[in-house]
Amino acid sequence: MDFAAARHNMVENQIRPNRVTDALVLAAMAELPRETFVPKGLQSIAYVDEDIAIGPGRYLMEPMVLALLLQAAEVRSTDVVLDIGCGTGYAAAVLAPMASTVVALESNAGLAARAAGTLAELELDTVDVVTGRLENGYPKQAPYDVIFFGGAVSQIPSAITDQLADGGRLVAVIAGDGLGKGTLLTRHGGAVSRREMFDAGTPFLPGFAPASTFTF
Repeated sequence: MDFAAARHNMVENQIRPNRVTDALVLAAMAELPRETFVPKGLQSIAYVDEDIAIGPGRYLMEPMVLALLLQAAEVRSTDVVLDIGCGTGYAAAVLAPMASTVVALESNAGLAARAAGTLAELELDTVDVVTGRLENGYPKQAPYDVIFFGGAVSQIPSAITDQLADGGRLVAVIAGDGLGKGTLLTRHGGAVSRREMFDAGTPFLPGFAPASTFTF
């Protein structure tokens, strides 16, 4: 399979037509070999416009949704970024050339090891893969200029918004029982503003699905 051609088509046919104009996002996604971040048996569909399973209950986010979220985050070269639920490390790898430092948090030790290995092979040495509970964020290296969630969440824990720097941006797909919304949260002093941007049917990260409801 011609992965270079598939990568070019992903950028030109999926990402650009969906109002992604950020040159850094486009350049990173045009260069990065997405196929190295999915299981070998699924590499032929690495560039399709849908979420791809990378493990039990875990998915590589749809390229268009990822691009729109990162564009909204307005990542700068001096930013320290927290990637929550990094999976196999693709989003962290996209962020690496855009930011100063990326802290890639993963709760699954196997996925974290794979992410660390792939990122090392690609010589992306500004990414630090760490393990821990996703719901807690990673306060050890806070505050962060940008926080990115690698899957949908039903709500943003205050423990994580507290890790945003003043002027920091948090991007996530926030969902309940219906379609999720790509959302931007911005911190100004003690206040956090919120803006919904687009629809997204993104699978939930573990620990962030809405509580089950029962009817009688």
